[in-house]
Amino acid sequence: MTSVFDLAPEASPAPGTPGVPVVPVVVIEDAVDAVPLARALVAGGLPLIEVTLRTPAALDAVRAIAAEVPDAVVGAGTVVSAAGVADAVGAGARFLVSPGWTERLLGAMRESGVPFLPGVSTTSEVVALLERGVEEMKFFPAEAAGGVPYLKSLAGPLPQARFCPTGGVSLASAPAYLALPNVGCVGGTWMLPPDALAARDWARVETLAREAAALRGPVSGRVR
Repeated sequence: MTSVFDLAPEASPAPGTPGVPVVPVVVIEDAVDAVPLARALVAGGLPLIEVTLRTPAALDAVRAIAAEVPDAVVGAGTVVSAAGVADAVGAGARFLVSPGWTERLLGAMRESGVPFLPGVSTTSEVVALLERGVEEMKFFPAEAAGGVPYLKSLAGPLPQARFCPTGGVSLASAPAYLALPNVGCVGGTWMLPPDALAARDWARVETLAREAAALRGPVSGRVR
């Protein structure tokens, strides 16, 4: 199965440079905003877009982005059930992200046919996923669960595990995460400030996305 960290090779700005360092985590209240928001993120250099399943508009937003923004790689986040997996993939999600995992949820994500990132926040959860052959995970809630020092401490004993830290990550803290050898990308919302979304200020979103896309670290550790 394709890796989540390998979904957007076209995003790399030039041969030999790293690809997408940040996955925008999007909460969409009105599906009408989905397409212009996605276009702004893609124009800013962030084509991987995680639409969280937290609002009634989320699945319609995924459908709209999948149908109308071909340069976007849209996925679904906050996937917490087998039904949610089926709904997200049916809407056109090309990857799945969960805040945690159970055996049933993990099985559904495996059977979905799309890449996925189950959420972890403890060493035991990481080891349990590695036992099941899963090496790519969401680290959530990143800052509350120990942040950069915690992930750095896992790199020695569990070097095969790779993470997308999400939860409290900011423009200021993202570079420290991206410098770690076991981090493939970070998830964040800072390029989507509520006032900009409320005003439908897509130009500002594009500018902030471009700033986030510039946070590039070593080639080997990034989405590529």
